[in-house]
Parts: sequence; C-alpha cells; structure tokens
Amino acid sequence: MSETFTKGMARNIYFGGSVFFFLLFLALTYHTEQTFPERTNESEMNESVVRGKLVWEQNNCVGCHSLLGEGAYFAPELGNVFVRRGGDAAFVPFLHAWMKAQPLGVPGRRAMPQFNLSEQEVDDLAEFLKWTSKIDTNNWPPNKEG
Repeated sequence: MSETFTKGMARNIYFGGSVFFFLLFLALTYHTEQTFPERTNESEMNESVVRGKLVWEQNNCVGCHSLLGEGAYFAPELGNVFVRRGGDAAFVPFLHAWMKAQPLGVPGRRAMPQFNLSEQEVDDLAEFLKWTSKIDTNNWPPNKEG
C-alpha cells in the first residue's frame, strides 16, 4: 500500500461508503415496513377508536400529554394508562370519574381543564387509549408510570 492517500482512494472510500449505507438504509426501511403489521393492532381498530382519536385531537390532549413518546411531557404519558389504571375491569369507570373530577384543585399542582365531554366521547377516548396500549412499542415507556 502506498504511503500517500490519493484523491482516487478518497473518492472510492466516499462512494463505496455512500452506496453501502444507502443500501443499509433501504434494507432497514424494508424490514420496518414488513414488521408494522405484526407490531400494530390495526385489526382491532373500530369506529369507536377512530372517534376517540378525534376526541384526542379536538381537545389537543397532545399539548400536555405524550402518547407513545410523542407529544408534550407536561402531563403523564398515556400510552399505557389503560394498563396502569386497571385494564378491562376498571379503566372505563376510572376515566369517567377522572374526567368529571377535573380540575382537581390540588394546591401546587397544575390542573387539567374540564373539557365537559359527553359520556360517549369519554367511552370513545377510553377505546382509543385501550387500542393504543396494545401497540407493540418495544416496552415504551420504560417505566410503568410513564
């Protein structure tokens, strides 16, 4: 090997590395697209879940809460709130009571506003959060309380 580093050698390393990492990027993109159906629970999506997502968006919940790591970190992560607050047996009654009790008025704690959601809207929001909790997130969030 020569003692000098030529322009040709640098060009070959640049183009060779670029091609290698571009092919690696394509392979990882393909792998990700192939695993999406296994990781999501798209088959369980129904009209109630869609309406719940609409409630989530119309009330700008993401402005304070995060969902699966996306959103603001002002309020708790809600990607696993279904599991944290009782699952199938207790979550819907918990969410109804929680939404009716807002704002809590605890001194030193910022309050969640009262959105005055209907019973149907809270049920739909509960279905959306239940559906979200069943997405395979590679154990995100890292702790149970989000």
